[in-house]
Amino acid sequence: MATDQAQSEAADDSYAAFEERVRRIANVSNASGILQWDQEVVMPDEGTPARAQQLSALSSIGHELLTADETGALLKELEDSDLEEDQAAVVREVRRKYDRETSVPQELVEEISETTTNAHPAWKQAKENDDFEEFAPVLEKLVELKREYAEHIDPDADPYEVLFSDYEPYIDLETAERVLERLREELVPLIDAIEESDADLTTDAFAGEFDDDDQEALARDVLDSLGYDWDRGRLDTAPHPFSSGTQFDARVTTRFEEDDLLGSITSTIHEFGHANYTLGLPDEGYGTPLGEARDLSVHESQSRLWENHVGRSRPFWEQFLPTARERFPELEDVSPEAAYEAANQVYDDNLIRVEADELTYHLHIVIRFEIERGLIRGDLAVDDVPEVWNDKYEEYLGVRPETDAEGCLQDIHWSHGSFGYFPTYSLGSVLAAQLYAAAVDELGDLDDDIREGDFEALNGWLRENVHRHGKRYITPELIERATGQELTADPFLEYVTSKYGELYDLEDY
Repeated sequence: MATDQAQSEAADDSYAAFEERVRRIANVSNASGILQWDQEVVMPDEGTPARAQQLSALSSIGHELLTADETGALLKELEDSDLEEDQAAVVREVRRKYDRETSVPQELVEEISETTTNAHPAWKQAKENDDFEEFAPVLEKLVELKREYAEHIDPDADPYEVLFSDYEPYIDLETAERVLERLREELVPLIDAIEESDADLTTDAFAGEFDDDDQEALARDVLDSLGYDWDRGRLDTAPHPFSSGTQFDARVTTRFEEDDLLGSITSTIHEFGHANYTLGLPDEGYGTPLGEARDLSVHESQSRLWENHVGRSRPFWEQFLPTARERFPELEDVSPEAAYEAANQVYDDNLIRVEADELTYHLHIVIRFEIERGLIRGDLAVDDVPEVWNDKYEEYLGVRPETDAEGCLQDIHWSHGSFGYFPTYSLGSVLAAQLYAAAVDELGDLDDDIREGDFEALNGWLRENVHRHGKRYITPELIERATGQELTADPFLEYVTSKYGELYDLEDY
């Protein structure tokens, strides 16, 4: 008995030392996140050389802490111990990161960090100048570095699959490809039917020019109505909207264009979904995987759920339109139905992913997925990206970009070295529909709540079934616990066919 107690106390001491180390690593990473937020939001244009070195140094420190012999020894000791469920989850997640990062030389980690930091302004300048050739050498370098990174982790694996698993470690690439293929197969005929429809939707409900300051005030109104916690967040603008932070400080960015009021509203709601998930993570789990989001597909499910299932719904516009009219009296004659139709029109000529509707959006994702997979596998040369991009847009969406800025330079992701990220957007949309359907099954129809601006029940369900768990469960287990099913595209396809079939008077839907 005494021996068992001594072993238990030793295991407790080892876990305490391990958790302290894990929290230090997390704090270094979170400090990097603040610097990255600053770079994209408020840093002076000439600040990049110093910022690149700062981020590289923090990346190096975090890497050294994680890959140190002491970390490996603690992991081995704890894996042989009788751990509690939460402790075992923390060890599992850190073990995965440890194994991957100990496979990658320190010099390569630092080079990737510095290259991506310098790539951001290069991409930004190339986009402003509408000149892919300015960005091409940087992109080529990033592709080479990420191939090298993947080879160090698993030289026998598909390099793109290795990179995809950085963002979605527990959903395999085969599943992602299967979901994307099903969406492409079933959405294309639905989109074709919509294009042939004679339905006369109101598409100009938000036509006009809208002052940026007034749009920002309305964005704050949106966040207020959804219940954003201003004591733990803030709103700023960025060229490419994003949300970042921790459960104590989850920040939202959006963007304003004078002729796109609706876009600023939906973008703000989307980023609220991300921040709301982050804010729902348990305070006591901060600094450990138990206080971190369960990877990108789940994160994207939260933003898509709020943007599409709430923000593009009829009851939302019945509730929020009066507030929009107060900020913009020119909307006085716009009805909730007109606003709903405008928010859900399917575009037949849109080139920009972040401005896409719910249906064509996934073809934007398929194009990026196919191109970046080709780049990483060596099947596509960087110099050929603009032409291949334009050809795919013409084939899949019936439109052809005339400039690089509205074509292959529109997204920030590749400048971050984020190859393998794009599929998580579609996986997130699919999961959003699955989670929303499960919430409705348990709570009953939510339209009345949304119409009253009461999001307590929905948010409570998400907190209980998704947010509070952090990384306690791997993704498939989290999904099955929350919805009673494995990941499936069925609820998403049922949702869009019903919604758009009704909107566009489609007899076969």
